[in-house]
Amino acid sequence: MAEAKKKDRGLWFREMKSELKKVVWPDRKTVVKNTGTVLLCSALIGVCIWVFDFAAVSLVQIILSLFGA
Repeated sequence: MAEAKKKDRGLWFREMKSELKKVVWPDRKTVVKNTGTVLLCSALIGVCIWVFDFAAVSLVQIILSLFGA
């Protein structure tokens, strides 16, 4: 039983190695461009969340001040 598991594990690693040889890795320019895009989108989404949060807190404070709480 242990021999079968050991053979399966070895087969798995050999297959993984052969699959990784087929991968087309991106060049440096593509990686930098994609990283910049991800950072820009993350910043824009963060700003949108910050604006919404600021507006929501302000609205809640206005409502609470109207009712004297």
